[in-house]
Amino acid sequence: MFEGWMQPGFLFLGEGLFQPMHLLLILLIALVVFGPSKLSQIGKELGQGIRNFKDAMNEGQQEKPTVAEKKDTPPEPPKA
Repeated sequence: MFEGWMQPGFLFLGEGLFQPMHLLLILLIALVVFGPSKLSQIGKELGQGIRNFKDAMNEGQQEKPTVAEKKDTPPEPPKA
């Protein structure tokens, strides 16, 4: 009746890459390779990078003037 990705439970515990045992194995390998202190530092820096990226995206959206604001402001006189 169900084939491939349409099987019940596939997206949650299914047969894909992100099974709980796969994620546990990836975490264990990362722990052995980097060590506990370096792994926490990597996580902290990754979180700060994502936060800075979001802040920069929000900052760029706030600085853009709308079309109405552009029409209401008079043009600047040329500088001599």
